Amino acid sequence: MSRCSSAIWGCEVTDYIINPALEAQYNVRTAIPEHPGIFEAWAAQSRACRDRGNTVLDLAYGRTAAETLDLFPAAVPHAPLQAFIHGGYWQSRDKAEFSFLAEGLAAAGVSVAILNYGLCPAVSLGTIVDQMRRAMLWLWRNAGAYGVDPARLHVAGHSAGGHLAAVLLATDWQSLDADAPADLVRSGLSISGIFDLDPLRATSLNRALGLDAESARRLSPIFMSPNGHRPFVLAVGEAESAAFHDQSARMEVAWGQFGVPMERFSLAGCNHLTAVSELARPGSQLLAAALRLIHLDQAAPGSMAPR
Repeated sequence: MSRCSSAIWGCEVTDYIINPALEAQYNVRTAIPEHPGIFEAWAAQSRACRDRGNTVLDLAYGRTAAETLDLFPAAVPHAPLQAFIHGGYWQSRDKAEFSFLAEGLAAAGVSVAILNYGLCPAVSLGTIVDQMRRAMLWLWRNAGAYGVDPARLHVAGHSAGGHLAAVLLATDWQSLDADAPADLVRSGLSISGIFDLDPLRATSLNRALGLDAESARRLSPIFMSPNGHRPFVLAVGEAESAAFHDQSARMEVAWGQFGVPMERFSLAGCNHLTAVSELARPGSQLLAAALRLIHLDQAAPGSMAPR
């Protein structure tokens, strides 16, 4: 085991130990040596998607340069919206790489918003959580101008984005805006999500995250109470490490105890990166699950619109 230290956010995280077993479980790029080609394919597919489709790029939901989103409106009025939060362990990737995920949903009459956020270590993980909350409030207040029904906002995320999707399901929206509906986010879909952050403290990932025991627990959705009983689907690639399967299995139990409708399944033949690509594949189990969550929600258009 090797010892490291990290000093960011005014909090000294000293002399933490990298656990080789946990490092192997969570170091996705080492486990998938072909990852550069996967990233290149995502970028190329996303450029083609933006060239083909009706897109509104770089809408600002906050004041910083990172607080932007890309919107892919469906060709139907009062469309539900799927917000998507990308992965990258809160320290890499960009929304522009994930435009391709919008096509299958848009073809089914669902608008899509791909969210950007600041990256660690330039910002803290707590700041990223706040940014995602601002993004969803912005969509609730403004997406109606783009043909979206603000009463039907759903969230999905991959890896770190799966963590953030869960945090949004645990958010007390009315504490942030008294006019917001309690169930501003109507459902959640997590792909290879991370819900207990504590294991990451013993990996090289923590050099950028700067988590200590207190912040890891405070920012872990597995220790949060869900806000209501909105359905939550957990998907993990069949070929992913045991740690990722364990994260979703434990989350299913933790929030199931609150009465949250939970569903968990493995994506056949998929690793940590190819799992998210399933959201763009017509007829895939993952796309079907996303559409099922959205179509379960039959709120009348405008019934929870901003006042």
